[in-house]
Amino acid sequence: MSDFYTLSATSLQGQVINMSEYKDKVVLIVNTASKCGFTYQYEGLQDLYTKYKDQGFVILGFPCNQFGEQEKGSSDEITEFCQINYGVDFQMFEKIDVNGENEHPIYTYLKQQKPGFLGSKKIKWNFTKFLVSKQGEVVKRFGSTTKPQKLVGTIEKLL
Repeated sequence: MSDFYTLSATSLQGQVINMSEYKDKVVLIVNTASKCGFTYQYEGLQDLYTKYKDQGFVILGFPCNQFGEQEKGSSDEITEFCQINYGVDFQMFEKIDVNGENEHPIYTYLKQQKPGFLGSKKIKWNFTKFLVSKQGEVVKRFGSTTKPQKLVGTIEKLL
């Protein structure tokens, strides 16, 4: 069993969700923010989710306030923002750190599996994306500037 499936996180509604719930699904994990220059990507992410969710594709959004304090909202405010502005209905989690001593274990794992540019283990900005296969293998890392629609080919291959 992949180590990914041993991890868990808390949803915006306060429910602990085990990553093992996503076995046999293709998972896209994204660190998000409501006040970022890349926030518009919520729309593309929702489009991907709507298009592929019936084929076993899920998106897990992790709000993060580590980059320019662009996610100051509470869980309720984040939920409201995502739903009202982008119709987000993919799984969103509580705000976390993706770097540093308080980083969430999911991000520690993701960065170990797919380091960034020149082997860096740091997340550089909001909307960095990790794609996880149906077997729990971290197969690809995409930077903030990669728009969600650019992931279509890779997602379709994994489905």
